[in-house]
Amino acid sequence: MEHQIKESLIQLLDSIKRADGAGIANQLGQLDDLLAQGRGQLHPQLVHYLEGRSYAKAVAWLGGEGGIPRGSCQFKGEGKNLS
Repeated sequence: MEHQIKESLIQLLDSIKRADGAGIANQLGQLDDLLAQGRGQLHPQLVHYLEGRSYAKAVAWLGGEGGIPRGSCQFKGEGKNLS
């Protein structure tokens, strides 16, 4: 499911860059559906990013990037477990 989320996020960010309103709406709906379906199986940090619509952070997290800046909410969850 994480792969589907990542692909949808990439398409969303591309749609935003192209100012494609229909593409944005489509990807937002898909992300909401994926989150609803997988909430119990997804890492809490990823759920947090998706719920907060921090899509660039979600893509970075899914890509294993470190040093993602903390937002104003100061989420206390743990980082991605790569083991």
